[in-house]
Amino acid sequence: MSGLLAGVKLREAGIESFTIFEKTDDVGGTWRENRYPGLSCDVPSHLYSYSFEPNPDWTHRYSYGPEIHAYFQRFTDKYDLRPHIRFGAEIVEAAWTPEGWRLQTADGETHTADFVISASGVLHHPSYPDVEGLDSFAGPCFHTARWPDGLDLAGKRVGIVGTGSTSIQLIPQVQRLASSLSVFQRTAQWVFRVPNQRYTEAQQARLRRFPLLNRLVYAGYAWLFRLISSAVLGNHFLLDRIAEGCRKNLESVRDPELRRKLTPDYVAGCKRLIMSPDFYSAVQKANVEIVTEGIARVTPAGVETDDGRHHELDVLILATGFHAHSYMRPIKMVGENGVSLEDAWRGGPRAYRTVALPDFPNFFMLMGPHSPIGNYSLIDIAERQTGFIMQCIERWCTGEFERIAPTAEATRAFNQTLESSFGGTIWVSGCQSWYLDESGLPNVWPFPYAEFQRQMRRPDFSEFRTV
Repeated sequence: MSGLLAGVKLREAGIESFTIFEKTDDVGGTWRENRYPGLSCDVPSHLYSYSFEPNPDWTHRYSYGPEIHAYFQRFTDKYDLRPHIRFGAEIVEAAWTPEGWRLQTADGETHTADFVISASGVLHHPSYPDVEGLDSFAGPCFHTARWPDGLDLAGKRVGIVGTGSTSIQLIPQVQRLASSLSVFQRTAQWVFRVPNQRYTEAQQARLRRFPLLNRLVYAGYAWLFRLISSAVLGNHFLLDRIAEGCRKNLESVRDPELRRKLTPDYVAGCKRLIMSPDFYSAVQKANVEIVTEGIARVTPAGVETDDGRHHELDVLILATGFHAHSYMRPIKMVGENGVSLEDAWRGGPRAYRTVALPDFPNFFMLMGPHSPIGNYSLIDIAERQTGFIMQCIERWCTGEFERIAPTAEATRAFNQTLESSFGGTIWVSGCQSWYLDESGLPNVWPFPYAEFQRQMRRPDFSEFRTV
């Protein structure tokens, strides 16, 4: 998503000499990688779109994966980006030299560039559980981001490990097919019930006929989700309303024991809020069991839990999330004076205003450290970051400097401000989530959206070292 955006903005600036390196054979990022049943976006479709490329033909309020993937494919063709994309070209090394950046692909090719923009996303590298015997399972065993083609779950005994967003989208789909479904839950989730409205042809036609209406829908959802994002920053009235909605949804679980299993022991909003219209309905079906005992080991025939019980399975699905803080790693990156990315990020990923790093000249990131803003649209965030980055590149084009990187002092001050601001947020109220990095700090934006918008509006060149 962000790489395609950068390509469009470079062309708008009159820059045609750029290459987008894509390690697979198609565009779409996470919407290409993930193909599990029930895959959808938890941001409304009209907001999860480029602001300058609205789509009046979304079929649902929260669209499903194939439709979102198709949107990015159409976007690529409309803006004629394919001639700039090298498919099947995975970058494995990037090193700063006196002549600029030297990039190396997995097949040994080398390329040079004046600037490098990392647009590799955050939910990219699957996280696998460290469980004894995982490789011994005799049936299909796979991560949800590696869903096998042609998989038939009809009449199968299926196990799902994990109860995050992916699992909660997947469970209602699997429940309808499987003879039995065992959900291995480590942590219960707060789930907010949001019906997924299907748009009629008449509604789509109105949006096609009146483009201004489409922009108003975008603006309305943007306002709403910025308000929701403010809850985690200390808007207790709104946070209480969200928690109340989650509790009311949980009350739809009739069996007291099942409801107890599904009740979290942390405050709603501490983890990324999960929205689903049918999760609680699905887990109350007779063929579904929520298993809260820990997994002791995986056997060829199933899963053995800590209570000694063996759960016989035909298929084992790992809905265990991603290494959200890898960013462009495992690319081996070396900046100025031999500084490696691993050295720069020892103790946790940090950046200058989410987009740049000291000692890495002419290098920028889209969706870099501390980019996520609650449950808000990452496309909007990437658009703001791209605008910031393009102002730097355009100044380089006019010959104002040869290289640019933020100073260590400005970067340190920015991160000290971030770290001192997490105390009043819901993310540090006592739960474990993928927002927390290896230092235990949330790797998200701790200020209102308006502050992110302000900081991305224009670079403060006094905080950069230019040569």
